[in-house]
Amino acid sequence: MRPDKLKARIFLDGGDPHETQQALALLGFLDGQTTNPTLIAKNPQAKKLLERGEKFTKEEILNFYHFVVRELSALMPLGAISIEVYADPATTADDMLLQAEKMFSWIPNAHIKFPSSAEGLKAAEQAVKRGMRINMTLCFTQEQAAAVYAATRGAKKGDVFVSPFVGRLDDRGEDGMQLIANIMRMYGQGDSHVETLTASVRNLGHLLRGLQLGSDILTAPFNVLKEWADQGLPVPDEGYVYDPKGLAPIPYKDVPLTLNWNQYHLEHDLTVKGMERFSQDWNALIK
Repeated sequence: MRPDKLKARIFLDGGDPHETQQALALLGFLDGQTTNPTLIAKNPQAKKLLERGEKFTKEEILNFYHFVVRELSALMPLGAISIEVYADPATTADDMLLQAEKMFSWIPNAHIKFPSSAEGLKAAEQAVKRGMRINMTLCFTQEQAAAVYAATRGAKKGDVFVSPFVGRLDDRGEDGMQLIANIMRMYGQGDSHVETLTASVRNLGHLLRGLQLGSDILTAPFNVLKEWADQGLPVPDEGYVYDPKGLAPIPYKDVPLTLNWNQYHLEHDLTVKGMERFSQDWNALIK
C-alpha cells in the first residue's frame, strides 16, 4: 500500500495493461501511466503481430493504441494516462493538435504528450487553451522547462506536466537527476501550475533521488517499481545520499519564468533524437 510519507505520485511507464495489473497488485496502488510509441511497439500483442510478419494499417494502429489506453483507464479511472502524438522533427503544430483532439477524446483521464520542441510548444499552448491536459515530453534543459511554464500560463495545477528525461542524460555522461533539482528550484519562483514528472527512470537510485528532491510525479518501468517494492517501498529522507557515479554535474542557470515561450532556447539534440526514435518505432508497426 502507499507509504504514509509518500507525497509524489507514482506512474508506471509501459504499454501493456497486463503489466499494469501486475504493478497494481505489487504496489497496492498506482497514480497513472505514461505511454509512448516505443512502449506500444513493445506491447505483447503488437510484438506477436510483427513476429508473424504482419503489420497494422494506419487506422488499425490508432485503434490499437486507443484499445490499450482504454484498458489502462479502466484499471486506473482516477489516474492520469499519458498518450503521445506522432511527432517526427517535421511534424507541424497543427498536425499535432489534430491528433491531440482525437486522442484526448479517447478516455476521460488523458494527458496528451507533446515534444518540448518549438512546434510541440506551439501545439501545447493551443491545446491548453482548448481545455486539454498535457504532458511535455523529451525535456532536457531548464530553458525547455521554462518555455513549458510560459506556454501554459493560466492552466490549472494538475493539467500540465513536464517530463525531463534523466536516463538519456545519464547515457551521455551528464547527471540527469541534477536537471530535476534545477527545474524544481527554478519552478519554485513561479505559481506551481506545471508539475515536474521525472521520466526515463532507469534504476532505483533515480526513483529514490526523485522522491527526495520532491518531484511531483515519477514514472518508472515495471522492473524499477518491483525493486522498490522488494525493498519495502522506502521513502528517503534528507539524509539519503545519491551517487551520480562520476556523471558530469549540470549547472543551475538563472532562467526567468517571465518571457514568452518562444524567447527561450529550445533546441536540443536529444529532443530531436527522441522524436526520431519514437516516430521510427511507430512507423515500424505500419504497413
